[in-house]
Amino acid sequence: MLADGAYDVFVVHAAARDDGALDLELTILSGDRKGEVVALQARNLGVDELEALGMPGTLLIAEGRPSLVLG
Repeated sequence: MLADGAYDVFVVHAAARDDGALDLELTILSGDRKGEVVALQARNLGVDELEALGMPGTLLIAEGRPSLVLG
């Protein structure tokens, strides 16, 4: 589990789910966790799996709950 904070990430894998969500794998780009891969299921990102692949973003963890902003 990641500690609360903001993490610069890069999408290394993205797959669409039947329910409209995306299964993502994100590589952390800096800090103590640099190089780690984190799996995340996301909704309402405004992109499909092909658009998400290779995008940079910020993974925010607040009170143990993740949110992702791409772009």
